[in-house]
Amino acid sequence: MSEVKISAATRTEFGKGAARRIRREDKVPGVLYGHGSDPVHLTLPGHDLLMALRTPNVLIALDIDGKSNELAIPKSVQRDPLKGFLEHVDLQLVKRGEQVTVEIPVHTEGELAPGGFLLEHVLNALPVEAEATHIPESVTVSIEGLAAGDSVLAKDIKLPKGTTLTVEDDTVVLQVLSAQAEEAPEGEEAAEEEAAEA
Repeated sequence: MSEVKISAATRTEFGKGAARRIRREDKVPGVLYGHGSDPVHLTLPGHDLLMALRTPNVLIALDIDGKSNELAIPKSVQRDPLKGFLEHVDLQLVKRGEQVTVEIPVHTEGELAPGGFLLEHVLNALPVEAEATHIPESVTVSIEGLAAGDSVLAKDIKLPKGTTLTVEDDTVVLQVLSAQAEEAPEGEEAAEEEAAEA
């Protein structure tokens, strides 16, 4: 996983007014925390941060005030619900070699068996533990030929070396359902039976 370098500045102004002023300058207020140290309040460049956050669990090399360099991963990102711009970001301090718990996106490849089945993502992201500088961007799962009743468990997903699950092995990640249209006749039969009993 590559590091994205971002220059940040410490901030001393807090509150909604200060946050609005920061955003007007195309910057984003944020907090860096971890390792038992006091939280550091930062101002980050909006465009650079937005581009970095396109990569899940991106490793950010922060240059703070040109004095200190820290590694961090995003833990919480707040966006404007209507316009989508970044409002605030929480960053977790990490060190090289340190194990961190993150969620990595689950992607699928292949086609379900013929028959109009539906694929349900029970988990859109898989909770794992990985070394801070080697966090996988995603995992890919083959759904080729799966039919109704089939499921993919966490233990069935091949993880990159050095990455381990932080959920139970038998946690369902994906499952295949029969299409709703096929279930309708059963519902109609049940309704007819109820009508006959009445």
